Amino acid sequence: MGLQTELGYRVRPANAIQRATQRGASTKAGAWMFARTAHHVDGWVLRLTRGRSTLAGVVAGIPVITVTTTGRKSGRRRTSPLLGVPVGDDLALVGTNFGQTSVPAWYLNLTADPRGEVTYRDRTVAVIAREAVGEEREGVLRAAASIYPGYDAYRARITGRPIPVLVLEPAP
Repeated sequence: MGLQTELGYRVRPANAIQRATQRGASTKAGAWMFARTAHHVDGWVLRLTRGRSTLAGVVAGIPVITVTTTGRKSGRRRTSPLLGVPVGDDLALVGTNFGQTSVPAWYLNLTADPRGEVTYRDRTVAVIAREAVGEEREGVLRAAASIYPGYDAYRARITGRPIPVLVLEPAP
């Protein structure tokens, strides 16, 4: 059984208002704002809804999972709300960091220690992360853009670093 099945993960199409929000979020200014505020608001929204919703889920229709990693420097548990991209029956993460120049911390944490946890709504599954390469990586990037078109804008803005893609699979 794959990660999507274990979590009951589903991608639903965004409505017209959510698509408009996605267009705004994919601009340079929108991405900058969301990069600095969304994780703070998501913590509040996740607590308020008992883990059932996030800011991106409500206003942009983006299916968000929370990924818990171990900090590579601190050793502390770190939780990040991220878009889960279906790949087979598992999920992938795309390290665009809202189109910013730096690689996201969750990526660095998962490459230092590939063990983590993924939560979607009321289900949590232990996972192992692995790097996607070649056609699998390109397929994930296409799938991500079909869920959130802002990924194409992020890819166009990110120069000087590769965009990492990790696939999450249930831990044995």
